Amino acid sequence: MTILGVDIGGSGIKGAVVDTTTGLLLQERHRIDTPQPATPEAIANTVKELVNFFDWKGKIGVGFPAVIRNGVAKTAANVDPTWVNVDVNSLISKATGLEAAVINDADAAGIAEMNFGIGKGRKGVVLMITIGTGIGSALFLDGKLVPNTEYGHLIFKGDSAEKYCSDSARKKIDMKWDEWSKRLNIFLKHIERTINPDLIIIGGGVAKKQDKYFHLLSLDTELKIATLENSAGIVGAAMNVNL
Repeated sequence: MTILGVDIGGSGIKGAVVDTTTGLLLQERHRIDTPQPATPEAIANTVKELVNFFDWKGKIGVGFPAVIRNGVAKTAANVDPTWVNVDVNSLISKATGLEAAVINDADAAGIAEMNFGIGKGRKGVVLMITIGTGIGSALFLDGKLVPNTEYGHLIFKGDSAEKYCSDSARKKIDMKWDEWSKRLNIFLKHIERTINPDLIIIGGGVAKKQDKYFHLLSLDTELKIATLENSAGIVGAAMNVNL
């Protein structure tokens, strides 16, 4: 089945048509800068731009940086606070004229990795941590998603974890990679002690920069880099339409 997958992030909104049986992008992904401020109306209009770019007439799967319950945003991480309690499904469906299904963006990326990436076939407790503008998380038990975990928003070192060791936090103070890796390792150790996972997968924008920090991380838990990179959120959002 082919679905338009859309991944809404703090800095960019990406989309591509996905074959949900293989996880392959059928066209090159298209990216549009996230509008600032990232209000509901502005983002809905940007998703409509993506739909028009692909001349898409079918269903849309959307990954969104928020806790999503029954299609409604309950938080607003890295987007405008006016998103809280917005029915994202209805908003995007109305803007595009197409049926839409929304899911937390990290959960979407995790679904893709567990079906087509490094987590395929893995049982037990698997946690994917997505690191970019913020920090997202996707938790799986025997391959089944436990939705809307927000480990990046744990109070950590006096603030949220993503303010401590996201990629944007690294860039903000021009942190060297070895210093940042120490921060990330402290955070991952905290998670390790909390849920005792069998595998932690590192995804998001930093996954493709693994040569700069991955060798510096040290956990008791098995640690892997996500393999789908920038396509994970798009693929998982598309897959969610049929779940």
